[in-house]
Amino acid sequence: MAIHDVECCDETCVHSDKVQNVVSHMPDEDELYDLAELFKVFGDSTRIRILFALYQDEICVCDLAETLNMTQSAVSHQLKILKQARLVNSRRDGKQVYYFLTDDHVKTIIGQGRDHIEE
Repeated sequence: MAIHDVECCDETCVHSDKVQNVVSHMPDEDELYDLAELFKVFGDSTRIRILFALYQDEICVCDLAETLNMTQSAVSHQLKILKQARLVNSRRDGKQVYYFLTDDHVKTIIGQGRDHIEE
């Protein structure tokens, strides 16, 4: 068997109890679609860099652009995507706009993702 092949059962034997358990807990198609869309947002290294910066502290767009060596326009474009996915939020303080991770769920996703790849 080649390394890229996936092993399969040698004979078909459906375990109805396991199938029923999985089916009964499977989210509906809309929820699965939304989850897939969320994970697509994490599929861009620039957005991951932004999320990691915000993992440390809230930061204004100017400082974020400087930190990541990007233009404010490029950062703003990515922040719009992250905001639409409800991963970041913002607040205005005078002429500055500060971004931060929406909640601890986002921190957990980032932290666990990092733990996983470092194992």
